[in-house]
Amino acid sequence: MQLKIMPKKKRLPAGRVALILFLCQMISALEVPLDPKLLEDLVQPPTITQQSPKDYIIDPRENIVIQCEAKGKPPPSFSWTRNGTHFDIDKDPLVTMKPGSGTLTINIMSEGKAETYEGVYQCTARNERGAAISNNIVVRPSRSPLWTKEKLEPITLRNGQSLVLPCRPPLGLPPPIIFWMDNSFQRLPQSERVSQGLNGDLYFSNVLPEDTREDYICYARFNHTQTIQQKQPISVKVISVDELNDTIAANLSDTEFYSAKPNRERPPTFLTPEGNTSNKEELRGNVLSLECIAEGLPTPVIYWIKEDGTLPTNRTFYRNFKKTLQIIQVSEADSGNYQCIAKNALGAIHHTISVTVKAAPYWILAPQNLVLSPGEDGSLICRANGNPKPRISWLSNGVPIEIAPDDPSRKIDGDTIIFSNVQERSSAVYQCNASNEYGYLLANAFVNVLAEPPRILTSANTLYQVIANRPALLDCAFFGSPLPTIEWFKGAKGSALRDDIYVLHENGTLEIPVAQKDSTGTYTCVARNKLGMAKNEVHLEIKDPTRIIKQPEYAVVQRGSTVSFECKVKHDHTLTLTITWLKDNGELPSDGRFTVDKDHLEVADVRDSDGGAYTCVANTTLDMVSASAVLSVVAPTPTPAPIYDVPNPPFDLELTDQLDKSVQLSWTPGDDNNSPITKFIIEYEDAMHEAGLWHHQTEVSGMQTTAQLKLSPYVNYSFRVMAVNSLGRSLPSEPSEQYLTKAAEPDTNPTAVEGLGSEPDNLVITWKPLNGFESNGPGLQYKVSWLQKDGDDEWASVVVANVSKYIVSGTPTFVPYLIKVQALNDVGFAPEPAVVMGHSGEDLPMVAPGNVRVNVVNSTLAEVHWDPVPLKSIRGHLQGYRIYYWKAQEGSLKRNRRHIEKKILTFQGNKTHGMLPGLEPFSHYALNVRVVNGKGEGPASPDRVFNTPEGVPSAPSSLKIINPTLDSLTLEWDPPSRPNGILTEYTLKYQPINSTHELGPLVDLKIPANKTRWTLKNLNFSTRYKFYFYAQTAAGSGSQITEEAVTTVDEAGILPPDVGAGKAMASRQVDIATQGWFIGLMCAVALLILILLIVCFIRRNKGGKYPVKEKEDAHADPEIQPMKEDDGTFGEYSDAEDHKPLKKGSRTPSDRTVKKEDSDDSLVDYGEGVNGQFNEDGSFIGQYSGKKEKEPAEGNESSEAPSPVNAMNSFV
Repeated sequence: MQLKIMPKKKRLPAGRVALILFLCQMISALEVPLDPKLLEDLVQPPTITQQSPKDYIIDPRENIVIQCEAKGKPPPSFSWTRNGTHFDIDKDPLVTMKPGSGTLTINIMSEGKAETYEGVYQCTARNERGAAISNNIVVRPSRSPLWTKEKLEPITLRNGQSLVLPCRPPLGLPPPIIFWMDNSFQRLPQSERVSQGLNGDLYFSNVLPEDTREDYICYARFNHTQTIQQKQPISVKVISVDELNDTIAANLSDTEFYSAKPNRERPPTFLTPEGNTSNKEELRGNVLSLECIAEGLPTPVIYWIKEDGTLPTNRTFYRNFKKTLQIIQVSEADSGNYQCIAKNALGAIHHTISVTVKAAPYWILAPQNLVLSPGEDGSLICRANGNPKPRISWLSNGVPIEIAPDDPSRKIDGDTIIFSNVQERSSAVYQCNASNEYGYLLANAFVNVLAEPPRILTSANTLYQVIANRPALLDCAFFGSPLPTIEWFKGAKGSALRDDIYVLHENGTLEIPVAQKDSTGTYTCVARNKLGMAKNEVHLEIKDPTRIIKQPEYAVVQRGSTVSFECKVKHDHTLTLTITWLKDNGELPSDGRFTVDKDHLEVADVRDSDGGAYTCVANTTLDMVSASAVLSVVAPTPTPAPIYDVPNPPFDLELTDQLDKSVQLSWTPGDDNNSPITKFIIEYEDAMHEAGLWHHQTEVSGMQTTAQLKLSPYVNYSFRVMAVNSLGRSLPSEPSEQYLTKAAEPDTNPTAVEGLGSEPDNLVITWKPLNGFESNGPGLQYKVSWLQKDGDDEWASVVVANVSKYIVSGTPTFVPYLIKVQALNDVGFAPEPAVVMGHSGEDLPMVAPGNVRVNVVNSTLAEVHWDPVPLKSIRGHLQGYRIYYWKAQEGSLKRNRRHIEKKILTFQGNKTHGMLPGLEPFSHYALNVRVVNGKGEGPASPDRVFNTPEGVPSAPSSLKIINPTLDSLTLEWDPPSRPNGILTEYTLKYQPINSTHELGPLVDLKIPANKTRWTLKNLNFSTRYKFYFYAQTAAGSGSQITEEAVTTVDEAGILPPDVGAGKAMASRQVDIATQGWFIGLMCAVALLILILLIVCFIRRNKGGKYPVKEKEDAHADPEIQPMKEDDGTFGEYSDAEDHKPLKKGSRTPSDRTVKKEDSDDSLVDYGEGVNGQFNEDGSFIGQYSGKKEKEPAEGNESSEAPSPVNAMNSFV
């Protein structure tokens, strides 16, 4: 038989309303599934999906957005009312409606004011099936007014008195949040003694001296506009007992003084609320806040109780140091009398608050959307409660139902609308309004009359997988109007389902309570109503359950040893298995000692903390099983000290499961020598290709004794195994038996394939050949193929032996070729090789670069430009361009070319210009350009000549000073080796050097360019001179050459012309300190001074004591102090070999010099002129030398060299 589910229908008399209400859930109303595809196809009245809140406070600084979103089929249109009348948005340019939506945007940021749009708004969404309306949205702009200005007098009170600081914030929308802070924006500390009330006032149960401050400030924060308003600061001064006594003594009589006493302790009294009783009204669902703040000394403590009841435990909270009692989610049951008690050591006081909980309307049963088919019955129920009881009113499509169009299928009975024998015209949206004095509720619910054939919403051919012996649930979500009946069939032949085995749920789901293997198959769900039929097939697979066939076993192991748990699992091979190990129902420790390998758990170096329960959890996508075992850790028994070493080599190697490309190798481990084996290393030998050479094959865990090895074709394998522990690896095992794998075609092709020509008419193809191991079989060869790219020919190929090169002859010069090299052996070919690009051989370029231009940048740099050579004419890989350039004589460009040294500059790549640096100025150059490829250079371009402009010359090749006399020197020189132009003149600068190596005035002299010799006259005798000499061209001055020389003392001092010529003479200097005449002169002067001193001494003795020496000592002139080494005196003048020229900028001292125009024999030079005098007492006073002169030391200026008399004066 077929299993069917049918909705039950009952026809009831029209007058039995109560029974209808009771059986309303049995009426055949449809619930529309939330299937997107279904909703797209069904006609549906509008439904409001999003709207602004009923009390909508807006920010006046931003645009006003009033939301209204709705859905329906067809899409609804929108309209608005404002303050109960139609709001024509088209007439207000500041108001726009979002396309496809009812959301309004009022642009008040550009112009307009928010207050203009204050009011009550309501949105209507309408289509052909009805109209839904939104709540009444009351739009009000937020307000954050300023405090009214007031003058706050300072407050002065005694220590211990109570105090209330009023806040009285301005009325804002929404109300502000109040807090107290000081001038530094720090919150004022609060405690049981000082706290803020719900009204914002600051209450002091009693004041202390530390409460004295001038900045009690109340702040109001308006969150909606993110603004904070500040009240004027309040000043509070608390007078202590000592201050009070001083004040009383100063202002009261003795009698009054002694009668005035400081504030004493007192029992509590309430600061708020006033009186013994008060009333409080709160709405259901809100937070009930009750407050009691008391004053007293000491500070009172507040307690709360509820008369005739207890405070709700999970909804009661104490705030503000228990001065505030809060009950959240308050309900009517919380109404009653609440008592707060204030208590201190001197007494107690209580206050009773009578609480009444009212309720705005709230839903008991909100009306739900109703989908009916023509001729069916249904009902909309709207039940709400509140305190007082709300009034229920109905609207149809936004119009009060009393004045709405009449519908014979509709009957109103209080909070219920009953529909009977509906037709398509009965479709509408009904609004239920439940209201009382505290608010209202508005709900939209549509009645949609549809005639729809059945639809099955479950995806076709859905596959269900279930473990055997467990329930199976097959879905068949459906829709239709009228409500379809559901039938299930199994198999292609439609065998009926027996209701003793299957359970069919009202939502269409088929349940198989105990699924067996024979439950596997295809099931068909069929939905029918009077308008049609729909069916859907689903598939059921029954899987074997997962079972643990070998559970982990209880283990007792010694500390430090290794333990292993095994967990063998059998599961359905079509499901993926995951095995997880747990310790004490948690994850395994993250410790390397724990190793999980397939169905084994190994714990190495067991510790006491490792003891516990170990659980093996086997998971598939459908089921899970687990098994546990306990590990106990005991102390190890005393054993002899173990000997640790590397493992012994494995033995008994055996090859099994021998296939073409794999083999299984097994072995027996050797002794681990007291250190566990961590891994085995397997190596192989290819006796056919590389006998005696062992290669690494693989590594396996130390727990394994077998390994599945992947093999290559045509290899004669032998294997050996080595064991590894913490101390190292063992010796290799004995090799296994040999195993020769079958030959096969190569797996890979040669690598590094290249195509390059060695001659202009060939193509050399090279590659890296395969080794013997890669050949995979005998008869290794290579198929070499080539094809001229962009040609019309087909691939040409040749098979060559096991080589690495093949030459294709007769190819065009430098053309691209496609190349591939494929390996093959006696079995077959390797896979198709990759194609690489190559080129045939290069030849020398055929064409020279054209249009060569030279741009001379300066005297040593030129820029060369040329046109590139066409790529076809290069006949090879372009390497670059090469410039040959050389210095040429005018008119001899062709005659002496083979004797000219040419310079070469190469510019890489496809450049068309280059710079020639390092050219010689004022020179004639020639150059040509050639293109270069991999074969060599092409022909040269026609020679281009150019001239470099003049430059500055080099230094003169030599400078010699000859024929020195008393007042003249002769200079000879050779012109610059590189004049770099036409010399215009020479410049000679010279200056004397005095005895302290300082430079005198610089003399500048111009000499014609055709001269190579010049004599300087009227020089100072016995004076060293420094010379600076350089040449000039029109481009400027060149480098200078310097020399030094000395004029002679007298004719006897003149050296023969051939002695000291050149630099030797320039470096010699006459040292007057070694001259005989000078020594004699100095001795005579010394003798004269000695005689004068003796005469002065005798005269002083005759004429009385006259302490000339004492006066001289007392008023010593620094010029006649004892001679020091650094005075620059006679003893400091160095000879020619010690002389070093002064550095530029050295300081010039004040020397006693003889000017050139003075007579050499003047007595002034010997200290007997007007500058040298005897005093009245005969002592020698004044300066011992001529007038001091300072000459600038910078550049070419210096003081004159000292004369011999100067040296003498310094010595004396």
